[in-house]
Amino acid sequence: MPRHRLRIASHSKTFTAAGVLLLREQGQVGLDDPIGRYVDGLHKDLARARIGELLSHSAGVTRDGPDAGQFLDRRPFLSRAELLADLRAKPPLEAGVQLKYSNHGYGLLGLMMEQVTGTDYATWMQRHVIAAAGLEETAPDMPHLPRRVPLAVGHSSEFPFGQRLIVPGHNPCDAMAPAAGFVSTASDVARFFSQLAPDSPQSILSPASRREMAQRRWRDPCNLFESHYGLGAMLSAPGPREWTGHTGSLQGFLSRTARYPALDLTVTVLTNAQDGLSTEWVEGIASILFAFQQHGAPGKKEAAWAGRWWSLWGASDLVPMGKVVCQVAPAMFVPFNAATTELVVTGRDTGVVQKASAYASPGQPVRRVRDASGTPTELWVGGTQLLPKDAMLAEATRRYHKARNAPR
Repeated sequence: MPRHRLRIASHSKTFTAAGVLLLREQGQVGLDDPIGRYVDGLHKDLARARIGELLSHSAGVTRDGPDAGQFLDRRPFLSRAELLADLRAKPPLEAGVQLKYSNHGYGLLGLMMEQVTGTDYATWMQRHVIAAAGLEETAPDMPHLPRRVPLAVGHSSEFPFGQRLIVPGHNPCDAMAPAAGFVSTASDVARFFSQLAPDSPQSILSPASRREMAQRRWRDPCNLFESHYGLGAMLSAPGPREWTGHTGSLQGFLSRTARYPALDLTVTVLTNAQDGLSTEWVEGIASILFAFQQHGAPGKKEAAWAGRWWSLWGASDLVPMGKVVCQVAPAMFVPFNAATTELVVTGRDTGVVQKASAYASPGQPVRRVRDASGTPTELWVGGTQLLPKDAMLAEATRRYHKARNAPR
């Protein structure tokens, strides 16, 4: 539901990074300042790490400390004293060496912000980041959520429990709120990330700070896809479909946001399940938008081919756009890709497969068959017959019954 609040987990880091950069613009901190200048009690190696290194996950800080049970609902989230106790230990890596994602590092940034501003993290963020950005459905942590607002309940994956278990999701993140505590709606998250675009007319940050957030500072060498990190922001490889955004995972919740400069659009998907398909749905939505950007609105003769057809293998959608009719499988997470079949209309009920995977039917004819009333009842793409859903069900049922009753 559009008004339900969900835990947005590590999206919180982007909000925190924006807050730190705002303090930098106000002259209260510098990105090259050592964190030990503001927070006492740290290990001497960590105290030398710079604020910019913490923002870009390159300070070498432990990811979640010696016990990550707070992210398994096995223990409450860390208090300030507990976080500082973990940060007295020697960091696993030297600062400035590689990308090393750290929730503890962002918790430390929250402690720094409290020292600099003289107020608690949640209060300062609510006033100077959330309210200043015009976000009315966002809170920096669970205790700060207004009463009687709809809050989505989280859920486990179905496997291995045999059912989805409820994960309440109302636990406060305490000192880890700067890394994982935020609660919001998809519309508020998309609005905030859109405001971080360098050319956005409304933002709490200067264009220069926004450009800094989106600079590719560190690359993950072990990721299947090209993946980079800036200042509180995840980034794809450069290219025509590049994006800036973040992901989020907290017990019971999974989320992703991507801002596509080429589309001038931000897509946010929040889910309340441990195995929610947030990344797949963002990629799928983007594939549709890029396809229409490439082809444009359909012509009149192409538009007449729109519809859903069925075979034993499932549904197949004809999606007219520009001068072609695309054939896509709606069950695919990313329906439009380089292998998408494109049909060219040559007549009222005829066409040809202009583009397709070599394993499909490139160059072969396409035709529709109509009944006496003029209603299309069959679609042939190459040698494959597709039918309306009811006709396909009836035909398949008849054939399976016939096969079942055949003598053996």
